[in-house]
Amino acid sequence: MKTFFNLIQEVQKPGKCHHCGGCVTFCSAINYGALKTDPQGKPVYADIERCIECGICYMICPETGVLDQEIIKEAGWQAPDGRIIGTSVAKARDLIIQESGTDGGVITALLAHLFETGKINGAVVSRNMETGRTPWLATSKEEILDAAGSHFNLSQGMETFGERYSTFSPSIKALGEIRREGLERIAFVGTPCQINTIRRMQALGVVPADSIVLCLGLFCSGNFTLTKENFHALESKYQFDYHDIEKINIKENFILRLATGEIREIPISELDPLKRTACRYCKDFSAEFADISFGGIGADDGYTTVITRTPLGRAVFAQGVEKVLDQHSYKENPTYASHAEAMVLAASKAKKLAAEKNLRELEPSPVTVMG
Repeated sequence: MKTFFNLIQEVQKPGKCHHCGGCVTFCSAINYGALKTDPQGKPVYADIERCIECGICYMICPETGVLDQEIIKEAGWQAPDGRIIGTSVAKARDLIIQESGTDGGVITALLAHLFETGKINGAVVSRNMETGRTPWLATSKEEILDAAGSHFNLSQGMETFGERYSTFSPSIKALGEIRREGLERIAFVGTPCQINTIRRMQALGVVPADSIVLCLGLFCSGNFTLTKENFHALESKYQFDYHDIEKINIKENFILRLATGEIREIPISELDPLKRTACRYCKDFSAEFADISFGGIGADDGYTTVITRTPLGRAVFAQGVEKVLDQHSYKENPTYASHAEAMVLAASKAKKLAAEKNLRELEPSPVTVMG
């Protein structure tokens, strides 16, 4: 039976740990207390004597591959990019949600509607706090609206900004609150690696993933951390002042929206040195195991590309279109959604190829013994 010790050797040391928090969350949820996360978000032993070596932390890690076949079967996953039932381009009908949310506020509008109709009584999302991008268990429509978008208050200066703008939030950590809150119908919003971990927890039937009824996945080119030094270099090259940043978004490029109304676009490739190491080995761009996947790539400004992947996801999105979402008109551009899907598939292929190349470089080189 492989344990957390093996995760350290096989996943952490090669740099493949995504800091998704699944191992720590499970261990904490059942009060084993053997694991914790360090200040950088890396899982570590809290008390090695409390580890019962059950091996579940190893099985639910998305990098071990232990439960690959189980989650592929459960999701009805199909090569090369998962099951795709339908692709649409949409935005929130509510103008306030459109403005405050990311890419037209589709996820915000859907979650608010699910709260209003009683389909969920909690949602794991992320919001920007003074200490950084933080996972949050929202328990009302009002809290969902409060968490919308990626807006920033930079009054604390560049030192704070360097800490707070990471594009990653360890959202699985918020699952630890589910039992304490007594919630049993949770929507989870997360990156592909986080959705993958949730599906593994569900495959094993372990807490607290048994309370999750809907997985909403985010397109992900990688997670980036911006520090004072590298951001100053971008300021000079792209002619902006960080004090003017109102919103940051990632589509085909890294997009900065300024208080002046101007937009600065930085090629994603230019930020590659700032990418989390584990992201170099991740093959999933479009959250292939989610019920619904979302992202800005392929969509016009103010719209979201939406891929429904399960019957549940299709039903939730259809209800959203009926009540709170507007789809891009098919009559105006019959090929718009198919073009958006093609762009997603191209980005997905590029990420897979890059990950495969990087993984090959981790393999030990053969040793030739001269006789």
